[in-house]
Amino acid sequence: MKIVKRMLLALAVASTAVAVAQEPLDGAYQKVLTKEKEIIPYDYIREADVFWSKRIWRTIDTREKMNLAFRYPQMPLIDIIHNAAKNGEITVYDAAVDNGDQFKLVMPVGDISKIGASTDTSMVIDPVTLDEKQVVSVTEFDPLKVVKYRLKEDWVFDEETSTLMVRIIGICPVMEKVDPNTQTILGDQPMYWVYYPDLRPVLAKYEMFNPKNDAITLSWEDLFEARKFQSYIYKESNVYDRMIMEYATGIDGLLESDRVKNEIFTFEHDLWNY
Repeated sequence: MKIVKRMLLALAVASTAVAVAQEPLDGAYQKVLTKEKEIIPYDYIREADVFWSKRIWRTIDTREKMNLAFRYPQMPLIDIIHNAAKNGEITVYDAAVDNGDQFKLVMPVGDISKIGASTDTSMVIDPVTLDEKQVVSVTEFDPLKVVKYRLKEDWVFDEETSTLMVRIIGICPVMEKVDPNTQTILGDQPMYWVYYPDLRPVLAKYEMFNPKNDAITLSWEDLFEARKFQSYIYKESNVYDRMIMEYATGIDGLLESDRVKNEIFTFEHDLWNY
């Protein structure tokens, strides 16, 4: 009888230790749907069924109201992509080689950690001893400097299903290039290109902030597949292989971007008789 009591006491102590070790539940219930989610494979597109296709490049500006979820402080999108790249979960491609969107030169994992980070050495005089000493200051990667994302995508009309579908091919985070002395913004600095089909399983595991309903969990993969973002086109496939900003700037560039978007819409609309 004493042995049974000791065993029960030991089990109670062990259960209490496990309960103490567990982290508190942050919420009324445990959310597991996003963590267990698997991506849905794309439908196979047969080349013979492709009646028409168009390749375009677009920019997502995270400072726009509809895109504020990209900058959610607790888990911005760049943290998900950058951590996956540094851990070797995804392969990233150098943005400086053929604009990076052709996925030719793989960027080493060691170089990924250096992006946005710097080490400066300066000589400082100690106010007590008046001796000159060397001080090393380290600047870490700041996710808030990533203000844009570039997408490369193909719009394809499939005759078999009579549908116009879009496939994202690549994504590129873009940082603001800032002068360290004057803090003047010098322009955009692409970090690297990621092959989007390889990134989809990673994005499907992370929940994005849903401003409409906290109970409806949407993953980052859902956001891109449902096109829940605002963007503008900065390039279309053309014989000169040039971007819109090379021949139209300011309001003319925005009008040209809308022209390309409306051209795709008009093509699909004109295929049908009403």
